[in-house]
This record gives sequence, structure tokens and C-alpha cells, in this order.
Amino acid sequence: MSSGPAAPVPAPPRRPFFLLRGRFWVASLPWAWLLLFFLLPFVLIVNVSLSTPDLAVPPYVSPFSQPQAEGRPVFPPAFNPDLGSYRRLGDEVADLARPGAELQYLRAFGNSLLLAALTTLCCLLVGYPFAWHIARSAEGTRNTLLMLVMLPFWTSFLLRVYAWMGLLDSSESGLINQALLALGLIDAPLQLLYNSGAVLIGMVYSYLPFMVLPLYANLVKLDMRLLEAARDLGARPWTAFVSITLPLSWRGIVAGSMMVFIPAVGEFVIPDLLGGGGVLMIGRRIWDDFGPNQDWPMAAAVAVVMVLLLIVPIMVFHRHGGRGDGAGEAGP
Repeated sequence: MSSGPAAPVPAPPRRPFFLLRGRFWVASLPWAWLLLFFLLPFVLIVNVSLSTPDLAVPPYVSPFSQPQAEGRPVFPPAFNPDLGSYRRLGDEVADLARPGAELQYLRAFGNSLLLAALTTLCCLLVGYPFAWHIARSAEGTRNTLLMLVMLPFWTSFLLRVYAWMGLLDSSESGLINQALLALGLIDAPLQLLYNSGAVLIGMVYSYLPFMVLPLYANLVKLDMRLLEAARDLGARPWTAFVSITLPLSWRGIVAGSMMVFIPAVGEFVIPDLLGGGGVLMIGRRIWDDFGPNQDWPMAAAVAVVMVLLLIVPIMVFHRHGGRGDGAGEAGP
């Protein structure tokens, strides 16, 4: 029995233009957000960093100066950048080997990197076990623990920092010193406030949720059958953790570390309040140049250099952040 010619396959219906246009606008929203709230402000900051300091309002002369011809501005304006702010930063780098050099910006940036790295490490050491416990808890308990993690965000950031000032007060009225004195563990109040330790405590407390939540989102997808199989094969808990859990949670570790490290580098409020001005960080230097010193080009140059240096860990995240992603998820 011979079969007739195959019926033509109908072409898929064409989507209306307004639907395609709607999809285009929805897809372009993230790019528009980045353009409006990151790229454009960054370009403006670069423009200020290439300006010349001046006793005016604002206190700089833009590199895009407009020469006058017979009383009328000439278009396009000339581009005359002033690299003096970047030269000052370069001079500090060149003075690294000189004893007694006053390296204000490099010292501030070094302190920022050190405190940000310590904050990230402490948040990881504290947040990983907590995120693991949340991920392995029952659903009702899990929701309660997640709410407790996000509970500090319901309170003003400044109020939380001021609360730590009361806890760490170095006088006998400080709550921690009161408890230690009452227990007889110390004879005199400890100097807990206005030092690097107080700044580190405040930063770990403030940024800990940014580590816990990405870790939880990764660990909750971990297939527990892998750990059960490792135990059945005689693997010790530490061996199973290093060989299975840690590699499969790599994406959460990297994401949480970036979410903590990057904002911690530019932290200003916590070092200013808990450090009492004795802990110099780059955020404070930028504030001083924008404020009392009225050196906007220098402050902008420091901000530009800081952004460019922070692009490195972001590139590392994009390069290695997907390692182990989804490998531990349970099958259908």
C-alpha cells in the first residue's frame, strides 16, 4: 500500500510585534539599570578624577573646558585632563621602599583590604556551619532560622552599630565589661571599643547574613544520598566533607565571599563609629577628601582605582563561580 505525499508542516504562527517588543524591553532592563546606576556614575567620577582642583563650587575645573572665541563657547570643547591626582598615588607607590614615607592612601587601602579579608574569613567560618544547619533542618525550623538571619535588616543600620557601641563600651557601663566584672574574670574594664577588634566585630555582625544566605541557597540543593554513599563506603565525616560537601558548595562560598568582601573594603560607618577615627580605612580617606579637604579630584581618583582593583575578584568569581554548580542536586 503506497502512502501519499507527506502533508506540509504548518509554519509556526508569527508572534505579534508588540510581544517581541515587550520581550526586548524586559531583557534590556538589567542593562539599562547597569548603565544608569553604575556606568554613568562611574564615568562622572572618572571625569572628576581628571579635573583640576579649584576654589570654586564645585571645587574643580572639568577637563572638558570650553575655550571662548569672541565671547562664545567653542564646540566641541577641548579635553585637557589633569593627572595630578593619579601622580600623587603613583608617588606613594614609588615611596614604598623609602623609610618614614607618609603613605596615607596606601596605608588606608591596605587596612581596608586586611579588615575586609578578615571579615570575609570570619563570616565564612561562622556562616558555613550555620547555613549547613539551616539547610538540614525541618521545614518549619528552617523558615524560623531564615527569619532570624534576616531579622537584623528590619532595624536601622546605624541603630545596630550604636548598639554595639553600648556593648563594647570600655568603661564599667559597657555591658560586656559589666558581665566580665560581675563574674570576676577581670579586675578592670577592658579596652574593647575604638580599635581594630571592635571594627572587625561590627563588620562581621553586619555582613554575616550576606554570607549565610548564598551558602544556604547552595547547600539546600545538596543531594544527601552522596554523603550516605560516602558513609556506607567507610569515609569519615571530615573526608566526606572535604571530598563532597566542600567542592559542591564552592559556588555558594565564592558568591558569599564576594558579597561580603567587596562592600567591606569601602566600609565607612563602622570604622568611624567603632574605630573612633583610629582605624584608617579608604572610605574615611575618600570622605575626608570630598568633605573637609575639598579635594574632589583626589577622592575621585582613589575611588576609580579602588573600583578597578575590585574588578579582579569579580572576574575571578565569574571565572570560577560556576564550579560545582548543580552537581549535588537530586535527580528527578
